[in-house]
Order: sequence, then C-alpha cells, then structure tokens
Amino acid sequence: MSALLYRSSSADDSNTTVIASPSLSDIELEAGSKQLDASFEPRTMRRVDWRILPLLGALYALALIDRTNVGVAGLTSLSADLGLDVGARYSIVSCIYFVPYILLELPSNMCLRAVGARNLLTGTVLAWGAVQLAMGFVPTWGYLVLCRTLLGVFEAGFFPALVFIVTTWYKRPEVQKKLAALYMTSIVAGGFSAILAYALNLLDGKGGLSGWSWIFIVEGAATMIFGIASWIFIPDFPDRNTFLTAEQTALVLRRIEEDRGDALPDSLRGKVLLHLSDWKLWIFALMYLCVTVPAYAIGFFMTSILSGMGWNVEMSLLLTAPPYVFAAVSVMSFAWLSDRYHMRALFLAIQALMTIIGLTMTAYAGPPGWRYTGIFLANAGCSASIPGILAYSSNNIISHSKRAVTTAITVSFGGIGGIIATTIYRQQDVPRYIPGMLATISLQVLLLILLGLMTVHFWHENKKSIEVAGLTEQSSRSFAAESVQHTRATGV
Repeated sequence: MSALLYRSSSADDSNTTVIASPSLSDIELEAGSKQLDASFEPRTMRRVDWRILPLLGALYALALIDRTNVGVAGLTSLSADLGLDVGARYSIVSCIYFVPYILLELPSNMCLRAVGARNLLTGTVLAWGAVQLAMGFVPTWGYLVLCRTLLGVFEAGFFPALVFIVTTWYKRPEVQKKLAALYMTSIVAGGFSAILAYALNLLDGKGGLSGWSWIFIVEGAATMIFGIASWIFIPDFPDRNTFLTAEQTALVLRRIEEDRGDALPDSLRGKVLLHLSDWKLWIFALMYLCVTVPAYAIGFFMTSILSGMGWNVEMSLLLTAPPYVFAAVSVMSFAWLSDRYHMRALFLAIQALMTIIGLTMTAYAGPPGWRYTGIFLANAGCSASIPGILAYSSNNIISHSKRAVTTAITVSFGGIGGIIATTIYRQQDVPRYIPGMLATISLQVLLLILLGLMTVHFWHENKKSIEVAGLTEQSSRSFAAESVQHTRATGV
C-alpha cells in the first residue's frame, strides 16, 4: 500500500474549456487564470467551507441523534411506559427505522439533481423533525414503531445526498477531511446528546409529560428550526450555486475538472443498471457495512454496557461523552493523514485493528476501567473508518451519475449494518453482549480482507495505466508524487 498512483485523463488541446450550465451563464475556464492573486483560491475555498460544512455538519448531527436517541430514552421510563421490555419490542422499534432507510436511498439520490439539493434537504429535515417531535406524544409502542418507520422514510435521502454534494465541491485529496469534519461534528454532538437527554429527563412530570417525551419533543423542535435555516443557507451543486461570484464558480469548476474531469453532471438516464454492474461498488458497500455495525452498536448500546459495569443511569449517560470526544480527534487525525499521504487502505486497516482491540477489551476485560478504555478504542476506530470508506469510494468513482448511485448503495448498506447491530446485540446478552461482539469483530476481519483485495486490484490497475502511458518505474514514482491535477482514477 504505497502512495497513490493515478491514471492520467484525456485533456483538451485548447487552452480554454467552456462549460454550459443550466443555472449559470456559460463559464469560461481559462488555463491562463493564474493572473488572479495567489490568495484567490484559498479565499474562495474558505468561503465554500463556511457555507457548506457548519450547517451540513449540524444537520447530520441532528440526524444521528434523532435516529439513535431511542437508545438513550430506553434508560428512562420509556420501556416501562410503552411496554418495550416485552418480547422483541425494543429490537423492533430500533431496527424498523432502517427498512425504509435502506429502500429509499437510491431513489432519493437519483432525483437529487432534478429536485435540487436545497429543496430535498430542507424538506427531509423538516419532515423528520416533525416526526421526531410527534414521538414525544405516542400513547403506545405501536405508534412509536410507526413514527420510527416514518423517521426512516424521511432521513433516507439525507446522508447520501450530503456525501454526494460534498464530493462535487472538492478535489479527491480534500474529500476525506471535509467528510471527517461533518462526521466529527455529529460525533461530538452525539456524545453530549446523552448529557442533554439526562437534563431533559429531569423535566419528567412537567406539563404532564414523561422525561422521554421531553427528549423527543425538544430534539425534534431543534431539528425543525435547523430545517428552516437550511432553506436559507444550504448551497446547491457548484454549477447552480448563487453565493459565489462568476470567477469563484469558475475556479471551483476548474479545480474539479482538472482533478477528475467531471465538474459538470452527466445524465443518469439509462445508466443505473450499468453502474450497478460494477463489482467494486458492492465491495465498497460491504466495507461500509462492516464499519457501521460497531458504530451503530456503540450508539445504541453504550449506555447499557456502561450500566452493566455497575454505574447508575445518570453516570452511564455522562460517561458516554468522553469516548465520542476521543473519536472526534481520531476522525480528524486519520483524515488528515490519509489526505496528506494520499493513502486510504493503510489507515483503514489500522482503524479496523483499533476496533478489534477495543471490542475485545470491552467484551472480555475484567476491570470496568479496561472495558471503558475498550469503548474508547472501538469507537475511535469505527468512527474514523466511516468518512474514510466514503472517501475511498468517491475517490475511485468518475462521473456524477455513477457517484450518485454508488453513494446511495454504499450508505444503504450502512442501514443494513444498523439492522444487524440492533439484532445481534440481544437483551439476553447484557451486559457484555459476547455474541454481538464476536460477530462485529468478524466483520472487521472481513473488512481487512476486502481492503487487501481492493489494494491488489488498484495496484494492478495503476500498473497497467503506467505501462499504457509508457512510463518507467522511476517516472511513475515522480508522477505519483505530483499534484492530483490531470488525473482520473485513484488507487490506494
């Protein structure tokens, strides 16, 4: 797993590329645009960062909190009030969310360009916020199942759209840091959401409502407020944006065109089955499933694991925050290293090993301190792998249409990972969840095998590309060390 090698792209012989956009005037990208001052590009990309990352990060944090807060609420009187401790009711409530979430992700991403990023994201955020708020008033567990189903319907299109949008704005060596920034926001917020839930549970009895009702109501209302803000601030795709000047838009599009040659979208019509026939798409999706199982398991069951170590409910909720803060540091550190050294698979392998060690400690260590340390390692490893695999996938996909399909399928497999997590971590296995831990460790071993397969494949692909280009071994090393300009596919 050495430094990245790139296949060179075809380049137009002229010095000027003219791009026709459906929402902007024709934009002329001049090869001689270097007459702009040196700070123009950094200023432009900082403006893009501030417009895209904070709000999308906050929205993703709310999505993650809203889909997993039933686990935190389960430590309150929710189970007793709605009878979730009867049979498999709690597992049904947890996993029913993922059924529509999995089924609707691809259709949602397919219509993203037609509907528009701002329209789709705003609509989904407002809808799932309203459902989350309604969960605070459900009288029976059946209504809770209905609300969780609707939550899956409305959240289905959000995360694949978010990932797809981010990959259209940035060059390949930048993507993981940007996705990591979004995911880091959600991790930190997710960690402290348990503390927020503890505070909201203190409202138990206020207004005639239970503490768990206040958790759902307040978090649902917050989601809807951010949904209104998203209508104002969420940008569309680069060729449709309205917050950059024409020169800044030209710069953004030129950067993408030079990096991978797909600055402007191609039509998805008639291509879905073709894209789905690419075996690499399914490997990326399976890899993503492997890392989402431990991520969801920790999100849903960390408080139960901590409670099983002997801490009371309040302390269990408070102790969820530190592992998430540590995971946020891990996410950004591995993203920086991966982008800095143009290596994905090596760092993903390290993260998988961290997850294996952490899960083993959590399952089998004796003292609670060692088990708690295992949660730190497992959460840090699997959390860093999520943006890593999304970047690994998007870096090796050319064209908007194929990236839309690949992103949707990959994220939908994450939903399958959620179903697996909620079913293999069974109530009868509390507090160590040994069968679930062993199954999750096995998935990390599978991830290592798949990483090895993809590494060998990309190494051979790059070797063939170098031979076709007539490059010697010495010149190929120099080529790999160059900027990512004028490149197509990436192998790691």
